[in-house]
Amino acid sequence: MDDGDAGGSRADRPGRELDDAIEGCAAAHQRLLADLDSLEDAEVGRPSLLPGWTVGHVLTHLARNADSQRHVLEAAARGEPAERYPGGSRQRTGDIEAGAGRPAAALVEDVRRTIWQLEAAWPAVPAEGWDLVGTSLGRPEPVAELPFYRWREVEVHHADLGRPSFGYDDWSAGYVRRELARQEMGWAARRPMGLTGLPAAALALPPVRRLAWLLGRQTVEGLEPAGAWR
Repeated sequence: MDDGDAGGSRADRPGRELDDAIEGCAAAHQRLLADLDSLEDAEVGRPSLLPGWTVGHVLTHLARNADSQRHVLEAAARGEPAERYPGGSRQRTGDIEAGAGRPAAALVEDVRRTIWQLEAAWPAVPAEGWDLVGTSLGRPEPVAELPFYRWREVEVHHADLGRPSFGYDDWSAGYVRRELARQEMGWAARRPMGLTGLPAAALALPPVRRLAWLLGRQTVEGLEPAGAWR
């Protein structure tokens, strides 16, 4: 699932937060690319940790996600809001299915090329462009949130590949700290008033494992699933 948590406009967050998200995302991109240097054709069709998706599906999703963000950022550079997936969920799903079965070299080249193109789009957006609000599958999406959303995509889906070289415990500390605050607030907001604190069993988990539970990547005995993010 793409991104889609609520966020304020650029005006109610300091510029440093946007800078930090870009820095964190760029570092996550490089960790992913370094890991993919060893990807082999035999892995592409293997199941990932996401039900119904192979490794090829996850990598194709990461590439098309980069394309979708670049589309919005290029529009923002012109002062125009844009929809990330003009063809809707059908386009998004179709593009992922169409690319999932490619050889490893083609998948990695696609991921690398789209990362470079996305990163080149960041500095082209003027200050007023970051203030715009676009849409993703019809939902409002502040342009200033896109670098963090991409950071999330890369950290989480890198682990979703199920490769022994990178797991949920390998998420960067900066990502975990920032995401955990968001996910805990989101979890509380979905609960009845007065019952908004996380369960004791969740609070007892190390931060990275608590986040994995909140994102539906870990089961915890005695706790209902928090709901998977994809």
